[in-house]
Amino acid sequence: MTCLKVPVIDVQSDNFRELWPSMLLAIKSSSFIALDTELSGLGARKSLLNQCIEDRYKAICSAARTRSILSLGIACFREMPDKAEHTYLSQIYNLTLLCMDEYVIEPQSVQFLVQHGFDFNRQYAQGIPYHKGNDKGNESHGQSVRSLFLEILRVEKPLILHNGLIDLAFLYQCFYAHLPDSLGTFTADLSEMFPAGIYDTKYASEFETRFVASYLEYAYKKCKRENCKRMDASDQYLSIEFCNYPASMSAHIDYRYCPLPAASIRSETEAVLLCETFSAYGWCSQGQKCTQSHNIDLIIDEDEKGEKRKKRRHRRKRKQHIEPAAAVVTEQDGSPPPKQSCTPTPEFSIAEAQEGLCPALKEKELSNNTDKMEGEWDCSSEHGTDLEHLQEEVADTEAARGKSHSPENQPTSASTGQEGEKRIKREHVEGGIHRAGFDAFMTGYIMGYVCMLKKGTSRDAGPWLPDCHNKVYLSGKAVPLQIVKSMFCKSSKAHCQKLKLVQGLA
Repeated sequence: MTCLKVPVIDVQSDNFRELWPSMLLAIKSSSFIALDTELSGLGARKSLLNQCIEDRYKAICSAARTRSILSLGIACFREMPDKAEHTYLSQIYNLTLLCMDEYVIEPQSVQFLVQHGFDFNRQYAQGIPYHKGNDKGNESHGQSVRSLFLEILRVEKPLILHNGLIDLAFLYQCFYAHLPDSLGTFTADLSEMFPAGIYDTKYASEFETRFVASYLEYAYKKCKRENCKRMDASDQYLSIEFCNYPASMSAHIDYRYCPLPAASIRSETEAVLLCETFSAYGWCSQGQKCTQSHNIDLIIDEDEKGEKRKKRRHRRKRKQHIEPAAAVVTEQDGSPPPKQSCTPTPEFSIAEAQEGLCPALKEKELSNNTDKMEGEWDCSSEHGTDLEHLQEEVADTEAARGKSHSPENQPTSASTGQEGEKRIKREHVEGGIHRAGFDAFMTGYIMGYVCMLKKGTSRDAGPWLPDCHNKVYLSGKAVPLQIVKSMFCKSSKAHCQKLKLVQGLA
């Protein structure tokens, strides 16, 4: 459990038909399905954060109609009733796609994807072809991406996404039908397409688990870390298992190793300067050229130490009958805890709107505003500089050093200091790599963990997790988008025709 070896099956045109039966079986037997996409671009970024949600939806529609999905990640999670509660079998697929219609691909997207291992030669040579919009010919009847998407609709299982509004629009336009012009019609269609509900792990990370940060890799590693603590404490925990694939499939499988961090990959005298921008938002305009650390595990370490310091200060003040004002505000508004060092600007809110979809698009938004950013950002720590706070920081540092050498925190195989340095460098490079298949797995893992915390089960009658049911995160908004059919909006004509095909009535 401390190290997950996650098999991601690469699916292309040359093995699509061969893998079709296994994908279909995984979808039909699943308890819930997580999806993720890599996109060719998003168009005008600022319009994606328009205060008017209807205008924001129109901007997303424009992007979905002119751009395409380059790869699709599908992670199927099947609850195993013959094993301990909250034990799932996960099957993960990464589909490389090729849109056969004309579409826009943005240079910054190409640059970022190439830097992180996306093979455009392979995509154009072996990408699975598809057409956008309404059906053309018999695409929805044979073995195609569009028919695979219909199979996902037919099983009527909960759909899991991370920051999923843009994903939903692209999935609809690329594999289902032309997007409706109004947001109300779109949400009405979605409520009928996914009757078991849509769940957004970014919303769950902020408003249910209340993590300090909610970008995908942070939320996943935080859940995995907390899950292992529960396992060590003999508490209820999430367990993930994978299929034992035959050697004949090894050429199609990309194994991703997800170990827990070594208790200390920093020496006592070594100080690692964390990138405040990456720490808060999961990306940095300098990318791999940034001289500061993008190590998610170290970021989580710092956040947890900060939370401990806050708790100690609050306990002291309560003993003195002084209630901290910040705690009162947090309790009153119910908002998630803020990231401690950075004050958000409009540029970073735009990046947050795009988080989890195509990281290249986040980088570009700030690349032209670096000077402005440096002048506007306040990266000072919120912790005080009085003697008590300094003593707490020293105590935390000493405790961390002592804990880092305890046997319970050592990795299963001992590593030398040189290997630790190599791991730091490798994790810095790997941090932020996004493959749709593995991102879909991380998304499903987060929801499985939240489900375990909330004592939900896919076998329950009614909504799976009522607090997260049909709530999609909206960047810059205090409330989510509700996926419901309003009495003032009808479903679209194209959707009604397609739904008959899904239900086998056409």
